[in-house]
Amino acid sequence: MNINIVGHHLEVTKAIEGYVEQKLRRVWRHFSNGQEANVVLSVEKREQKAEITVHFQGKDLHAESKHDDMYAAIDLLADKLDRQVLRYKEQHQSGGHPSRVAAKGLDQV
Repeated sequence: MNINIVGHHLEVTKAIEGYVEQKLRRVWRHFSNGQEANVVLSVEKREQKAEITVHFQGKDLHAESKHDDMYAAIDLLADKLDRQVLRYKEQHQSGGHPSRVAAKGLDQV
C-alpha cells in the first residue's frame, strides 16, 4: 500500500505521519487490496481537516473529517474509512448490495 500524506497550510511532521500510518494499519487489517491512499491534512481558520482517498481495484473510497484537534480529526477519519472498507468488503465478497440479498429472501437460507 502506497500512502501519500500532504499538508495544506500545515507542516506534516514525523509524529503526524506516524500517527496517520498507525491509524490506517487498523483499516488495512480488514482489507489489504488497496493500491494507493492519498491523505490531505489541512487547516482552515481554527478547524483541522483530514481527507483520504483510497484507490481499490475498481472502486475509490473517500472520507473526510473536521475537528478542532488534528489528531482527533485523524481518529474520526480512520473510523469513517474503516466503516466504508467493511461495507465495501461485504459487498465485494457477497457479489451485490446487502439489501438485494435480503429482498430476495436469500439471507434466510
